[in-house]
Amino acid sequence: MKFIVTILMLFSLKANAQYDSIYVNLYTDSLKRGTFNYINIDGLRNGIYQPLDTNVIEFNCSYGEFSGNNLWIPETWHQEKVRVRATVKNQPALYKEFFLYIKKEEDPPLKSEKEILEEMKMKSKKKKA
Repeated sequence: MKFIVTILMLFSLKANAQYDSIYVNLYTDSLKRGTFNYINIDGLRNGIYQPLDTNVIEFNCSYGEFSGNNLWIPETWHQEKVRVRATVKNQPALYKEFFLYIKKEEDPPLKSEKEILEEMKMKSKKKKA
């Protein structure tokens, strides 16, 4: 029983931990419309970085909808950027506010397996010549 109480106390300490700072680490330079865009927030505590999710961070944005750390931007929205604010829930004075730009051009369609193999054959023939 003491073991269970000790474990629960450790979890409650971790949940109420104070962060020195938070950082935004994006995997892309712009958001895509019509898809989920992961917003990565890292917290620094006692010299150790750790990823933070919505158990610790509260997200707000000027447009779109959050599901966990994922921001959904509808395809019908055509503004240049979105303002995002990530706030540490138990430290409201600790937040990051930033703008994320919306991708302007659509990605080209993916090539089929056949097209890729044909390109590889053509490159191989050019090297032999």
